[in-house]
Amino acid sequence: MSSNPKIFKAQKLKGKTLAFRDVTVDDANFIFSLRMDSKKGRHLSQTSPDIRDQITWIENYTNNDGEAYFIIENSEGLALGTIRIYDAQGDSFCWGSWILKDNAPISTAIESTLMMYSYAFEHLKFKKAHLDIRKDHHQVRKFHEFCGAWYVGETELNDLYEYNIEKFIELQKQTNMYLPESIVVER
Repeated sequence: MSSNPKIFKAQKLKGKTLAFRDVTVDDANFIFSLRMDSKKGRHLSQTSPDIRDQITWIENYTNNDGEAYFIIENSEGLALGTIRIYDAQGDSFCWGSWILKDNAPISTAIESTLMMYSYAFEHLKFKKAHLDIRKDHHQVRKFHEFCGAWYVGETELNDLYEYNIEKFIELQKQTNMYLPESIVVER
């Protein structure tokens, strides 16, 4: 009898041109600035205008299991954004908190997506993903559809999508220039 996959924190994930590193309290100002940006923040859950709440959230995150929250960095270590994997349900996971700086290279979106799916499917051994995308976030919804996600329903706030490992394998074949065959995970 096999057990369901679990999300674990990793110190670093390395892709072709990007790395994800585990969030620390030192990242609070960067995360806060992204979340408080009026354009980026409108599609996120409500953020307190007090940075101390962000610090407390990160402190609680570092002491809890069941999710991994990363800073997306380029090869020089410059922070480009954030991404998080959470909400394991059986063999399915969710990912989000995906915010990229305005000046991040265009390839950051696809490479960070491929890295997240590689981490979840190849390293954590999940079989599928469930995604909740704000109804008015048309650009992200279209991006996930391009990657192969399909619509399965809605809530008052979100359109709900699913994605699976088979779609990821297809996406890898189409976008193999953005990511080596496998990411490197440093625990």
